[in-house]
Amino acid sequence: MAVCARLCGVGPSRGCRRRQQRRGPAEAAAADSEPDTDPEEERIEAGAAALAGAGGSRSAGPTSPPRCSLLELPPELLVEIFASLPGTDLPSLAQVCTKFRRILHTDTIWRRRCREEYGVCENLRKLEITGVSCRDVYAKCINPRVKSGRFMKILPDYEHMEYRDVYTCLLHRYRHILGLWQPDIGPYGGLLNVVVDGLFIIGWMYLPPHDPHVDDPMRFKPLFRIHLMERKSATVECMYGHRGPHNGHVQEFRTWLREEWGRTLEDIFHEHMQELILMKFIYTSQYDNCLTYRRIYLPPSHPDDLIRPGLFKGTYGSHGLEIVMLSFHGKHARGTKITGDPNIPAGQQTVEINLRHRIHLPDIESLRDFNELSRIVLEVREQVRQEQQQEGGPEDAAGLGRQSPQPCAEPPAEQAKGPGDGGAEAAAEPPAQSGQGQPFVLPVGVSSRNEDYPRTCRMCFYGTGLIAGHGFTSPERTPGVFVLFDEDRFGFIWLELKSFSLYSRVQAAFRNADAPSPQAFEEMLKNIQSLAS
Repeated sequence: MAVCARLCGVGPSRGCRRRQQRRGPAEAAAADSEPDTDPEEERIEAGAAALAGAGGSRSAGPTSPPRCSLLELPPELLVEIFASLPGTDLPSLAQVCTKFRRILHTDTIWRRRCREEYGVCENLRKLEITGVSCRDVYAKCINPRVKSGRFMKILPDYEHMEYRDVYTCLLHRYRHILGLWQPDIGPYGGLLNVVVDGLFIIGWMYLPPHDPHVDDPMRFKPLFRIHLMERKSATVECMYGHRGPHNGHVQEFRTWLREEWGRTLEDIFHEHMQELILMKFIYTSQYDNCLTYRRIYLPPSHPDDLIRPGLFKGTYGSHGLEIVMLSFHGKHARGTKITGDPNIPAGQQTVEINLRHRIHLPDIESLRDFNELSRIVLEVREQVRQEQQQEGGPEDAAGLGRQSPQPCAEPPAEQAKGPGDGGAEAAAEPPAQSGQGQPFVLPVGVSSRNEDYPRTCRMCFYGTGLIAGHGFTSPERTPGVFVLFDEDRFGFIWLELKSFSLYSRVQAAFRNADAPSPQAFEEMLKNIQSLAS
C-alpha cells in the first residue's frame, strides 16, 4: 500500500480505501504488485484530496491523521537516525530510494559506526590539526620501541580516505579474525590478540614477563597488521620474524635471548636450562613456517566460582613463565596451558582441582615439614579413590584425568593412620567463597622460582598436576595442593617434584574474546587438547 502505511505505522487513508473499492479485482492485484514509489503516493494523495473535496463537511466521516513520512524529515535528522543503526543494515537501507542512498554517503554516519562497533577514535580529517601526525599514528601501531625507520614505508593517504571505506574494506571485512587465537608453534603454543588499534587491525603476540616475575605486566609485540594504503585496498603485512629464510648467528641469538628472557647466556649457569632455551630459539625463530591458529575464548564466569576465571602467568621451573587458562566446571577447576614446553605442550590440562575436597593446613611449624603435608594430601587422595570406586566413575567426577595418580612417597605407617590436623575429616567440607587468611609457608625442601610468594592464603584444595618426560612421554597425574592466595593469585605444590608454581592473573582487557555459549567454550577446550595430544 502507501509508503506512509509502512514508515509511520498508520493504516491506509480513507481515500486509498475508496480508490480500491472502485477498482476491479484485476486492477487491484496489479496495483498491489507495483512498487511503492513516490509518484504512486502522490497519485493516492491527489485522489484522497478530490474525494475529500466532494464529501463536503467534516461530519461526513472521521478525519485522517496527518501524514508523517521519513522522506519529509530534514537530512540532518536522517543522518542522526541512520548513524544509530548497525552498519550491516545500512546497505539494505540504501536500496530504499535515491534520497536514502545519497544520505548514506555522509561520512559522519560511518565514522560513528567505526567508533561504536570497533572503537576507532582517530579523526581522519583532523590528525594533523590536533597535533597527532599521520606518521605518529602509523609508528604507534607498529612498535613503540622501534626507533629506526625500517618499517616507515609509504604512509596511508588519510586525507583522501573515507570512513565508509575503512568500515567496509577493513573493519567489516576482517571482523572475523578479531579476538584471541592460539598459534600452532609445536609444543610452545602462544597467545595472539587481534584488535583494532587506531586505523589498523593488528595481531599482538602476548608474551609472559621475564622469569620469575609473575606479577609484572605482559610483554607484547606485533605479529602482523592490516590497514588501508589506499581507498578500498587493504594490505596485510607480516611484522614478526626474519625476511625470508636465512642463517642465524650469535648476535641474533643474543638479541632474541635478551628480549625473551631478559638476560644473557652467561647469566644462565644451568646446563639443562641452556639447552631448553636454545631449542626454543631454533624452533620458533629459525624455521620459516606457515602458522595456523585456533580461536580461543575466555572462560565463562559464574557467581559461585571460587575466583574469577581467566588467564594467569605461572612459573614452570627451567621452562620459565607460561600462560594458563583457569576455568571452573561445577565442583572441579582446570588449568589449561595456552603456552607450553617440550614436557607438557600447550593445550594440556596442567592442573586439576577438586573443589569438593578442601585441605586444612596445619600450623606453620608443622607445615614446614614436607612429610606432614604429604601425609595430609595422601589421606585426601585415598578418600577420593574410595569415592570413585563407589561411584564407578573415572579419576574424578568430571572425567578430567586420563592417568591414575601416582604416589609421591610412601608415608610412614603410623603417620598414615593418624587423624591429622587437616586430613580427610576436613576434606568433605564445602568450599568457602571467602574467609580469613591463614599463615602460609612452603615446606622445607620444596623449590620455588619466585621466593616472593604471599605469606597468607585463603584456602587450599586437593588437586592433581600433569607431569611427563621430554616429548610428552609417559604422562601421569600426581597429587598436589592448590593454594588460593587472593582474587588474582594462586599456587600449586607438586608433591612428587617437590616444587611450587606461583600464578598471577593477566591484567589485560581482551575484546571479542567471550564464548558465545558454555558449550562453545567446552568444545574449544576439547579442540586444543586433542591437537596437543
